Amino acid sequence: MATKNKTEVTEFVLLGLSSRPEMQPVIFGVVLIMYLAAVLGNTLLVLVACSDPRLQTPMYFLLSQLSLIDICLTTITVPQMLVHTLSVVRSISYNCCMTQLFFFMAVGSMEGHLLAAMAYDRYVAICDPLRYSAIVSHSLCLRITLTSWVVVSLNSLLYSVLVTRLTFCGNQVTHFFCDITPLLKLSCTRPVVNEMLIFTEGVAVVVSPFFFILGSYIRIGFVIAHMHSTAALSKALSTCGSHIMVVLLLYGSVIRMYLKPSSTYDLNQDRQIAIFYTLVTPMLNPLIYSLRNQEVKGALTRLLRKLCISGSFQVGSDKERMTNIMRPNV
Repeated sequence: MATKNKTEVTEFVLLGLSSRPEMQPVIFGVVLIMYLAAVLGNTLLVLVACSDPRLQTPMYFLLSQLSLIDICLTTITVPQMLVHTLSVVRSISYNCCMTQLFFFMAVGSMEGHLLAAMAYDRYVAICDPLRYSAIVSHSLCLRITLTSWVVVSLNSLLYSVLVTRLTFCGNQVTHFFCDITPLLKLSCTRPVVNEMLIFTEGVAVVVSPFFFILGSYIRIGFVIAHMHSTAALSKALSTCGSHIMVVLLLYGSVIRMYLKPSSTYDLNQDRQIAIFYTLVTPMLNPLIYSLRNQEVKGALTRLLRKLCISGSFQVGSDKERMTNIMRPNV
């Protein structure tokens, strides 16, 4: 764009998923249902992993952290989109946009690191089961989680600072939240430094967990191929199946969305991929882990039964209190 079109941007206008007014109520309803399902499903997984004594293991600690990440990922982007969907004004201040960008990139990157930690947990459990309790501990998982948070936060801060140094020639963002790709598209000059970072430092932080996961499963595959026990083979496949499905859902959309040349960006298509990454995947993750994991299904059943019994007892107590209050004194 020409230099004369440069203006100081104080707010951005988020165009959302669609510009057609008749589609807004439909989008609002579908997205709201999916958001509530994602939050409810992941909250149940967190409660189960934290409250059930049988699930007090490193594997389920990491699973609860993954569910917390999914709750945060959807909450960073979806509530604002719901408000904008039924609103005439779809603006977001410059500072709020940069804050949303920072938290989205940090939380989104953290999901890959947690999946890598879960892959390591599965690798030790299958390839070195006798030393599993000695190698994988709660303290190790906690250290991995905290270190990963530091790495992804610094990475996200670097990207956010570089975006704030850009000069924008417009403020209409073809997206439903502040993401780095549509913001780079608004830059008056080609953001070479930012693009180089995406393909260098970004690959190291975001994609390196994927290669770690891939290497772990290659080793696991060799061990499984030499298993002679059908029961052991079945258990190994069942414990890895859910994790593999979640990894494919996450990295399939992330690689398709971010790791490609800027000349091939299609912002309309990227919006569809983003809704899959920020909403559909967090909604499916609890279903994948609960439907394919007998321990999680059992813990969910026990939790729901406990809640139902507690609710019935509370209702009975309330009725008894009301009866005593209304009974006349003799």
